[in-house]
Amino acid sequence: MRYSAGHKLETRERLLQSSALSAKRSGFSTVGVDGLMKAIGLSGAAFYSHFSSKDALFSAIVERELGQSLERLSGQGNEDRERLERCLKQYLSMAHVEQPESGCALPTLGAEIARSDVQVREQAEIWICRLQESWAQILQSESLAWAILSQCVGALVVARMLATPDVQRTVLKSSHEEIARQLAVQRAE
Repeated sequence: MRYSAGHKLETRERLLQSSALSAKRSGFSTVGVDGLMKAIGLSGAAFYSHFSSKDALFSAIVERELGQSLERLSGQGNEDRERLERCLKQYLSMAHVEQPESGCALPTLGAEIARSDVQVREQAEIWICRLQESWAQILQSESLAWAILSQCVGALVVARMLATPDVQRTVLKSSHEEIARQLAVQRAE
C-alpha cells in the first residue's frame, strides 16, 4: 500500500522531532535506526524511505534544532538588547540544565557535531554564525557576540556535567553575572 506525500512528510517530521528529543536527552549515537523508528511506532526498514542514512538524519536534526535556536535567540526589532538579555537569563537557568530536550542543541549535541563529517559541521557553522551575526548587530561588537555565545554554551555544558544543583546554580549565576558585567562595560563605552 502506498502512502500519500502528506503522510510521508508527517512521518518524517515525527521522526525528526522524536529523534531530536532523544538526541538532546541521551546523545544521537546512543540509539540505532531501529530504536529511532520504534519510538514513533514504525519498523527500522521504513527509515530509509525518509533518510538515506543515519548521518543524513543527524544533519537534518542539526539544521532543524539550530534554526529553532536562531529563531528563539536572535534579535527581532527595537527592543533587541533587552530581549537578548532576557533570553540569556532563561538560557542560563536550571530549567535549561534540567530539561536538555526542550532547549538549545549546542550544549547537548556540540561534541557529536564536532565529531561529524564536514557537511554537518559546515551546516552547524552557518546557523551558529547567523546567531553570532544577529547578536553582533545588537551588541555592536563581533567579538563580544562570540564571547557571550561561547560563555553561554560552555556554562550550560559545565553545569550539566556537575551532580550538585547548588554548584550548578553557582556556575549559571557566575556566568550570568560575568555576561552582565561585560554588557555593562560595553554599554558604557
